[in-house]
Amino acid sequence: MSSSTTATDTTTGAHTDEAAALIGGARERIDALDDRIIGLVQERMAVSAVIQEARITSGGRRVNLSRETAVLGHYRDALGKPGTALAMTLLELCRGRV
Repeated sequence: MSSSTTATDTTTGAHTDEAAALIGGARERIDALDDRIIGLVQERMAVSAVIQEARITSGGRRVNLSRETAVLGHYRDALGKPGTALAMTLLELCRGRV
């Protein structure tokens, strides 16, 4: 497909070779970022498990609601309303592993 072609690349949705190349490269970058994000979430889960274990072993509760509220606020402040949903998902992933 040439840059003057108006046919749509079915993989990228682009109408030019240049756009298809740009989209392809950007998607590779997104895939790499997603891999890093997944790794960080897994690391967060492991650290959370250590905290929960220490809290439970010392006679405390598994979940600290005031801390979770602070985490929710931090994500909301940084990312807006969708940040709250993201934080809830992270907290859910990190709860109850101990």
